[in-house]
Amino acid sequence: MTGGRVGMCFLDRPDPRRQVALSIRMEELGYDSVWVCETRTARDAISVMGAIAYATDRIKVGSGVVNSWTRPASLMAVTFATLDELAPDRMLLGIGAYWDPLARKQGIDRRKPVKQMREYIEVTRRLLALETVTYEGELVAVRDLRLDLGHGVARIPKRVPIYVGATGPQMLALSGELADGVMLNGFTSLTYLTDALGHIERGARRSGRRVDDLDLPQTIVIAMDEDEKKALEVATRMTTMYLDQQPHIALASGVDQDLLDRVREAMGGWPPRDGGIEAAMPLVPIDVVRSLTAAGTPDQCREQVAAYSVRPNIHPALLPITENYEEIIEVFAPHRAPGGSSPGATAASPVA
Repeated sequence: MTGGRVGMCFLDRPDPRRQVALSIRMEELGYDSVWVCETRTARDAISVMGAIAYATDRIKVGSGVVNSWTRPASLMAVTFATLDELAPDRMLLGIGAYWDPLARKQGIDRRKPVKQMREYIEVTRRLLALETVTYEGELVAVRDLRLDLGHGVARIPKRVPIYVGATGPQMLALSGELADGVMLNGFTSLTYLTDALGHIERGARRSGRRVDDLDLPQTIVIAMDEDEKKALEVATRMTTMYLDQQPHIALASGVDQDLLDRVREAMGGWPPRDGGIEAAMPLVPIDVVRSLTAAGTPDQCREQVAAYSVRPNIHPALLPITENYEEIIEVFAPHRAPGGSSPGATAASPVA
């Protein structure tokens, strides 16, 4: 892939220091953005984002995504105002509505998530604009509150675009109506993407916009190896885990409920029982894996990633699940030279 906008997501891997080093290399190669996920209870995204923001100069740094329940809107606003001090005009606030059972295990009652997101976006955006805000919503409330900012920081509104990591029709429509962009979910099919764009368009029209007015990074899970079989094995394992962990996303992509039920039974719920993932993997057809990931050789992965760019404002946010991060970064670099190498390219690390 040469030219165009390309971003990359880091899930719960690699370690934070390596994420920073990879982000520096991505900046050298012309990547548009780096997104740090906050998944399960594996790692906090904000800490890693701060390190990346400090170590880089141009690349945009986004949360891909953090949830709107464990951090109140007031804390989220001051957090991104602080990150903006480290990297002015480079921070991207990606937020999602969280998921059960993890939210429930933390004592969070995710009632009316679409309404909560509407209220959350309004309050967060107004605080970042440095307004003094009083807002008495059903699920979000602040009273006579404004951001003080740090000592000596100019009181200039913070330009932090808000992206929603939306999956369902109502949340997609809300995103189209209110957000600056939509962080399109990984482990989703091309059929799902077509449906999602329709829901985003419906919401955008409510605010006098079109779907093309929004920025649409598309998270694409990528497992790459010169040995196609090895790549597919990694992709199948991660897909199996995801079918059990977030079945609502799989359902939205057309995965059969019966398959999800059988996977959950084999895994023993979430977190899975010992050996549960291995027991469930043979149940997942390879065509399901291929429909939800970009998996295979570099050429196969490039072809599968390119298939998602069905509109000019959709650009890939690659989420590697094989450990050859450097190789993937070089293969998809926007400034990649003809013939497959990039200026200053280093040898790719092997897949673990």
